[in-house]
Amino acid sequence: MSFRHWDFIAEALMELRENLKRCGQPLVVRTGDVVDILDELRARGCISGLWSHQETGNNWTYRRDLRVRAWCRKHNIKWHEIQNHGVSRPTLSRNGWSQRWVKHMGDEVATQPKLRPVDIDLGAIPTSSTLAITDGFCPARQSGGSLAAKNLLKSFLSGRGETCRISMSSPLSAEIACSRLSPHISWGTISMREVNSAAKSRQIALKNSPLGSMVWRQSLKSFNSRLHWHCHFIQKLEDEPQIEFKNLHSAYDGVRKVGENGYALKAWAAGETGLPFVDACMRYLRENGWLNFRMRAMLMAFASYHLWLHWREPGIELARLFTDYEPGIHWNQVQMQSGTTGINAIRIYNPVKQGKDHDPTGVFIRKWVPELSAIPKFFCMSLGRQKIRLKY
Repeated sequence: MSFRHWDFIAEALMELRENLKRCGQPLVVRTGDVVDILDELRARGCISGLWSHQETGNNWTYRRDLRVRAWCRKHNIKWHEIQNHGVSRPTLSRNGWSQRWVKHMGDEVATQPKLRPVDIDLGAIPTSSTLAITDGFCPARQSGGSLAAKNLLKSFLSGRGETCRISMSSPLSAEIACSRLSPHISWGTISMREVNSAAKSRQIALKNSPLGSMVWRQSLKSFNSRLHWHCHFIQKLEDEPQIEFKNLHSAYDGVRKVGENGYALKAWAAGETGLPFVDACMRYLRENGWLNFRMRAMLMAFASYHLWLHWREPGIELARLFTDYEPGIHWNQVQMQSGTTGINAIRIYNPVKQGKDHDPTGVFIRKWVPELSAIPKFFCMSLGRQKIRLKY
C-alpha cells in the first residue's frame, strides 16, 4: 500500500458513509487486526454472518483471508463471498470463460438497499498519516468516490472517449481521451457491471444513430475489449498466485537477479536516468498517480532490458505509484513487459522512438524535465541518443 492508494480509499469511504446514511445506516469503520476486530464485534453480538466481495489481491490479503476463514469456522459463522466481476472462483476451466463473463456482466445493476440502523459507534475513517503511510506526495492524484467515477464515465461516453482508440498511446492526449476509470474500478467505487452496461447502451445508441461516427464505434469497441482484458488478467493471478513473486516460466530463473544494479533502480524511480522521455514519464507518474498504458509498458521494459533489473523491484515501485494498482493486472503486465512469461513476444521499447512518435516536438519532455525547458523543439528528441550516464 502507498499513501496515494489510501487517500483515494479514504475519500471513497467518506462518501460511502454519507450515501449509506441516506439508506438508513452510515458506514461503520474499525481499524486494527482483522481477527481482533471480528472478536470484538462478536463479543458485542454484532455478527451473525459475514459478507464480502471475492478479492484477488496480494499475498498478504490472501493470508488475511485465510485467517478470517479459520475464524469463521471456529465460531460457526457463515462467510458469504459474492462474485465481484468476471473472475471465476473456484477456478473453472477456461473453456466458456468469455461466455460466463458476458452473462455475469449482463445481469441488472443492483439498486440501493434499505438499511436498518444499529446502535454502534461509527468509528473514525483513518488518514494515511494515522496509518503511518507517509511515503510521498501526489498532488494531481484523482479523487476517490462513486460520484467522481460516475462523472468520468458520463464524460467519457458522451465526448472525451471519441478519439480514445487513436489518442491512448500518447501521454499528451491520453490524459483526456482515456476513460480514467481504472482507480475507481480497482478500488470498487464503480462496478464493472455498471461500466459495461453504460458502454453497451452507448454502442447501441451510436449504431442506431446516423451521426454515430466510425471513430466513436472503434473507440468503444477497443474500450469493451479492455473491460474483458481486465478480468482476464486478474483470473491469471487467481489461478497462479505465485506470479507475484516468481517468473511465470522457470526458464528465466536466474537471468536477472534481485538486488543487482541498485543505482540504476534508484535513478529510474526518480526519473533521473538521462533518457528525457523515460524521465518525463516517470516524473509525470509520480505527480499524477496515473500514466497511459503504452508509457507504463515502456517504463517497465526499459527497467528490465536497458537497465537489466529483475522485474520484482521496479514492479513494487510502480505498484506504489499507480493509484489504480490492481494486482492481477499489474503483475501479469510486469512479467509480460519483462519477457519472463514464456508465452508472450519479447517487447523491447526504444525510448527514443517512443518519444519521437508520441511527443514529436518535445512538449511533454520540456514540461516534466524542466532542466531541458530551454532546448529548442527540433533538438529535444536527439538528446535521447545520449548515454544513460548523461546528466542534465
